[in-house]
Amino acid sequence: MKTNSPLQLALLVALLVSFGAACGKRSPPLPPTERVQQRTESLSGIQRGNQVILSWPAPRRNAPDPSVQSIRRIDVYRLAEKPRAPLALTEDEFAARSTLIGSVTYDEIKNAGDSLTYTDNLELAGEPARLRYAVRYVNAAGQRAAFSNFLLLEPAARIAKPPTLIATGKEISENAITISWEPPTANIDGSTPVNLLGYNVYRVAETESEVNPAPINTALITGNRYIDQNFKFGETYRYLVRSVSLGTEGGQVESLNSNSITVSPKDVFAPSAPTAITVAAAPGRLSIFFPANPEADIAGYNIFRSTDPDLPKSQWTKLNGALLTRTTFQDEKVESGKRYYYYLTAVDQAGNVSPESEVVSEVVP
Repeated sequence: MKTNSPLQLALLVALLVSFGAACGKRSPPLPPTERVQQRTESLSGIQRGNQVILSWPAPRRNAPDPSVQSIRRIDVYRLAEKPRAPLALTEDEFAARSTLIGSVTYDEIKNAGDSLTYTDNLELAGEPARLRYAVRYVNAAGQRAAFSNFLLLEPAARIAKPPTLIATGKEISENAITISWEPPTANIDGSTPVNLLGYNVYRVAETESEVNPAPINTALITGNRYIDQNFKFGETYRYLVRSVSLGTEGGQVESLNSNSITVSPKDVFAPSAPTAITVAAAPGRLSIFFPANPEADIAGYNIFRSTDPDLPKSQWTKLNGALLTRTTFQDEKVESGKRYYYYLTAVDQAGNVSPESEVVSEVVP
């Protein structure tokens, strides 16, 4: 039999002691490595009617770490708290107590512009509550980023229902589009009297797909109609109105959108007749002067002449070919000693022609 030397036995014992000590000693667990590095600290939101609309910047298209897989969805979480519950809350506590209420899909992320939104439809009944929201990104492997910042919001239940626009309540004049509506008769929770501060009016052009973020009125409207003087003929507009109520802590809360009304204003309004026309005589020439029309869309003027003031206006001679764009005209096709009569019309950019001006006359020296 082969025996080990004392030196070999000593080395074997040392190795066994070292191995046993290593097996019996446990190092502290390492924290999990977060593979999804993108997250947002810019979650914001508002109440509108019975909805909370969340918004945040769209994630960056490329993660800073090439090993991080691209974002495949964004999960939205909500926690209902008592209104006076402590504001401080750890991410672990939020994760344990919150509810996953929905997700923003990959297609929505891919087609997003600069920001993303998620709408939470609420059942506003029972005891008041403070809602705490957060979002987190999830990649294709199911790995989750840290939560976003917390958004805290205490929704109000007594928010006015939207008004009802009157389909026949639209008027178009040369300078204004007027729309009218019926006021709401109750709040969204069915209670009365209506919690109503006023209204905001929104206008969407035909080329726009979403409602502009700001109303077109500069102050709350307290009546049931709005006069829009900032429009263009030939455009198509869609109008809608939101009621505005007093929310929690004195803030203003809008209702959901009313029904909408589409208006396509056409310029069928003739400009006013030119006025204050004067004629200056000189040998072999008569010069006609007149001030510009007050309308902003004047394209030009036509000038007509006759030697017989009783001749029907339709038979007078038109002196200009193209529209006159200046407010002076020199008539040099005249004969000395003869009196000539003139009148003008103004034409706007839509081709509407003004009434005839007064007739003026002068004798060529």
